[in-house]
Amino acid sequence: MYIVMVAPECAPAAHAGGLGDVVFGLSRELEVRGHAVEIILPRYDSLHMDQIWGWTLDYADLWVPWYNGAIHCSVWFGFLHGRKCFFIEPHSRDNFFNRGVIYGCPDDTMRFAFFSRAALEFMLKANKRPDIIHCHDWPTGLVPVLLFEIYKHGMPHQRVCFTIHNFKHQGIDGERVLWATGLGRPWHYVHDDRLRDNFNPAAINFTKGGIVYSNFVTTVSRGHAWEATHTDQGYGLGHTLHRHAHKIGGVRNGVDYDMWNPETDPMIPHRYNLESLERKYWNKDVLRDRLWLRKDFKPLIAYIGRLDSQKGVHLVRHALFYSLARGAQFVLLGPTSDPAIGQEFSRLKHELNDHPDCHLELRFDHELAHLVYAGADMVVLPSNFEPCGLVQMIALRYGTIPIVRAVGGLSETVFDRDFSTRPPEQRNGYVFHQSDRTGIESAMRRALGLWYDYPQEFRYLMLNGMRYDYSWNHPGQDYVNIYDHIRHK
Repeated sequence: MYIVMVAPECAPAAHAGGLGDVVFGLSRELEVRGHAVEIILPRYDSLHMDQIWGWTLDYADLWVPWYNGAIHCSVWFGFLHGRKCFFIEPHSRDNFFNRGVIYGCPDDTMRFAFFSRAALEFMLKANKRPDIIHCHDWPTGLVPVLLFEIYKHGMPHQRVCFTIHNFKHQGIDGERVLWATGLGRPWHYVHDDRLRDNFNPAAINFTKGGIVYSNFVTTVSRGHAWEATHTDQGYGLGHTLHRHAHKIGGVRNGVDYDMWNPETDPMIPHRYNLESLERKYWNKDVLRDRLWLRKDFKPLIAYIGRLDSQKGVHLVRHALFYSLARGAQFVLLGPTSDPAIGQEFSRLKHELNDHPDCHLELRFDHELAHLVYAGADMVVLPSNFEPCGLVQMIALRYGTIPIVRAVGGLSETVFDRDFSTRPPEQRNGYVFHQSDRTGIESAMRRALGLWYDYPQEFRYLMLNGMRYDYSWNHPGQDYVNIYDHIRHK
């Protein structure tokens, strides 16, 4: 099959979160399976150009319809660690992608509405006719709408798979987007059966458009597909998902084991595997040296990821102090875009700056993340909701025990050592259910007790986790099956 990914991110060139990892990892898996894959991205001024090879101008004069005129664009080509990528660069006073960031601008909806129109215009004019167009998250939610309503005569046979990575962000705007993209006819689109937001009757919703117009819609785990349809985790889209239930499914994300593998990882000083697990503790010593933590007989607990309300930051904070109270060390690595949360954790960092058992790094450092995975004994993920989660799957690969709340993809990948119904050799971590202090303390108490009192049992648990296969192998086949299904409908 010939597949085109249309996405706002692709790691490591344009990377703001897990979506970028998914686009890269899935694309590579599909290529390994013999499919032709191309990725269309905006040309951000913040692209990591050192990750791209063979940079060339592919299409010099792409004119993208916009309002009553057109915007001139250049389309660049480059190999991103072997992936074929096309980068759309608009030349206009709107300066859509020269902002120094991927997201977070007041006009994000207009920026990505333009990108969606430009991606389709490029495919049309460059005579690209993929079997499947795979779109990712709200920034590309208008692609299936535009394909069906505007481009169906020039591209009548293309099928669309739309993956929703996070329901919290949906892309909400007014009629201006319809006029800008050439869709027009607000009386047609601002309708409950099409793009009208389920709570604001005067607004259009990009994600809803993607659900309504796509041939198939996936979330990034089976559990989250159910949660989004039947609970408030659909953030208002539950009714729409229910109406289109015949084409909704969940496919768990995979982990790129070429990048995340302690046996081959070039970013950790001491590589290890199931047979040389003791070398993991050499990395723990290196991590302590780097972060000025004391070397003592203590477990080291980590939090890796964004600091925002989704991640249960109130419990991250509590886990930090609970760890210190129980004689453990705690390392936090993660940025935040929320000013209030940033202020709170900056204050914590200042208060704990000289603590010999604690370090807070309020940014994301890719290289340091590898060392934290390799050096930590446990990671905590107390998320309020978690569509899939990559941290727990990466941690398992590194023999680092995850302590997670039973939501979304976390409950599909981590199985409690004490209470799971699975056989003992398939249990790989600790799980709690309530989003309160009692819940996370119960799981942490059990994990710390095992580490202190039954070290051999703790080692067995680590080995159980390392044996799991959470690569792209299985989800890659799931996506191929979906593509085949919609291609032959």
